[in-house]
Amino acid sequence: MGTDNPVSNVENEFREIDARDGWLLLFHGIRTESSKNNFTTKAATKPENKNLNRYRDVSPYDHTRIILKKGKCDYINANLVKIDKADRRYILTQGPLASTTGHFWLMVWEQKSKAIIMLNRIIEKNHEKCHLYWPMGCANRGQDTLLFTDVDMEVSYVKEEKESYYTIRTLNLKDLSTGETRTVLHFHYTAWPDFGCPQSPAAFLRFLRVVRRSGTLEAEGPAIVHCSAGIGRSGTFCLVDSALVIMKKNGNNSISVKDMLLEMRKDRMGLIQTPDQLRFSYLAIIEGISRDWDSINDNEPLDEDENQNWPPKEVDTSSDSSDDDEPPPLPPPRGESLTTRAQGEVVAELPLQVPPTPPDRPLPSEPPTPDGQPGSPTSPNSESKSGDRKRNHEEANSRMAEKIAEMKKKQESAEKWRNVKRKRTD
Repeated sequence: MGTDNPVSNVENEFREIDARDGWLLLFHGIRTESSKNNFTTKAATKPENKNLNRYRDVSPYDHTRIILKKGKCDYINANLVKIDKADRRYILTQGPLASTTGHFWLMVWEQKSKAIIMLNRIIEKNHEKCHLYWPMGCANRGQDTLLFTDVDMEVSYVKEEKESYYTIRTLNLKDLSTGETRTVLHFHYTAWPDFGCPQSPAAFLRFLRVVRRSGTLEAEGPAIVHCSAGIGRSGTFCLVDSALVIMKKNGNNSISVKDMLLEMRKDRMGLIQTPDQLRFSYLAIIEGISRDWDSINDNEPLDEDENQNWPPKEVDTSSDSSDDDEPPPLPPPRGESLTTRAQGEVVAELPLQVPPTPPDRPLPSEPPTPDGQPGSPTSPNSESKSGDRKRNHEEANSRMAEKIAEMKKKQESAEKWRNVKRKRTD
């Protein structure tokens, strides 16, 4: 590694952008340049695949999409994202729907993935962000096994380790046609707030360190990374991890965050969804190179003020743009991909069922452009469409409110029961 300046170019750039409140301008510059990518998404728009997308305007590019080999359906909303300089490969995908859970596990098997990195909670702001696609285990008043006979896969709960801001689950994935079994680690980060970004990168970087220590990011199969749409938080995770790998190898002045993100957006559309997420990515990279996170003891308390020199700053976008700030469209109807048994077990773990309708609207629109003109290149906005989305939003809220309340009561009851069991075993 060559000699670097005491302050990295990333930190200098961060200070300069922060001083002039330039995050919105930088974000829109990246978005505009990315919109020139002429990549097709034909598979996503086929009639038989439309209902397999969580959002109608987040589609996988054809040239990098993951193609399923087994079963009648070869489609899943997922892309392979490669960062060659970091020797990293990730599969970024949407949070599974009820109708795509079997496809999700088939992808994990066929791609030989050793890890799933989940960056959202199942329910956020009273809305389902992702289907509960793994067995919770009888110890957690859930199922020990989920069976997907359409793809000949079986997923079994082994154990879990809970920390304050993440959970690591060990699962066994079995190919029923051959009897072969593999272990898959499920890294579930739970500290990303419903609005915006984490106040400090400290917990996020510790979570990244835990994932790295498992060796799954260097395994033969690419790690599966997802949030709800598979572009916002997922893009943030991959950008920060890859940037830190390159900087450790080639020096602190060896990357351009903007160029890295533009390159990643050639593999999956829309990575990094808001100016806040972009700013947080810079912040995490700066903090990541400022100390040796690999040497920190796991038992060392997490100081909430570890980033006192880099206080959180709310980026004024004049629009509520986070993909976490709006509920997803209602889940598509259940297809024939999940068997009766699999459906029954999943529903038993997450008793939330919404009348099936196809995706009826896109992700919330991105922030307005600096000149005041709204809209995403893939999601034209107009007053009428905005009104339609608002009405759809209100109708969805009304339909889901009763189910959400019921589900919360059951979740609280389950948590109380777990606490009672812990006290009995102490």
